[in-house]
Amino acid sequence: MSAPHVVVVMGVSGTGKSTVGRLLAAELRVPYADADDFHPPANIAKMSAGIPLDDADRAPWLDAIGAWLAAHADTGGVVGCSALKRAYRDRLRRAAPDAITVHLAGDRALIAERLHERTGHFMPETLLDSQFADLQPLEPDEAGVSLDITPGPSTLTARAVAALRRLETPRNPDTHRNRNQGTP
Repeated sequence: MSAPHVVVVMGVSGTGKSTVGRLLAAELRVPYADADDFHPPANIAKMSAGIPLDDADRAPWLDAIGAWLAAHADTGGVVGCSALKRAYRDRLRRAAPDAITVHLAGDRALIAERLHERTGHFMPETLLDSQFADLQPLEPDEAGVSLDITPGPSTLTARAVAALRRLETPRNPDTHRNRNQGTP
């Protein structure tokens, strides 16, 4: 790939954002950041108690992630971040206008099964419905691709790399088109 990309790997909890994000960053040879590491303790406590975050809770968190993306605009980077609402992605793009989004999407039952099997994470399975309620899939004018999570991390990473190649010139708005790759 010619120019480094800043990429947001988005989706509801349990879609594989961290796993695919790390694999994608390794493939692109750029740093990876997990948005969970940007949450203030109050957000983590709220989610651990089974209380969904609201937009006010998310604002400083999104700003910190946006600052990370902006700091990596010239060198590239990947962040795994739910970014469920269009307004959240717009906020990130205000900080990093050339950010490209990879939306990991899948069947609710599969995602619930993954969350049920996951241990050591503050996000309980009980909040999955609130995440789906907030989820606004990528719109045609957003730079990015939607990928169905069924194939698994290695295939998703390869598909994400292929999508980035199709969007090869990150600073050229004419190449920023949403590509749907089997979203359920």
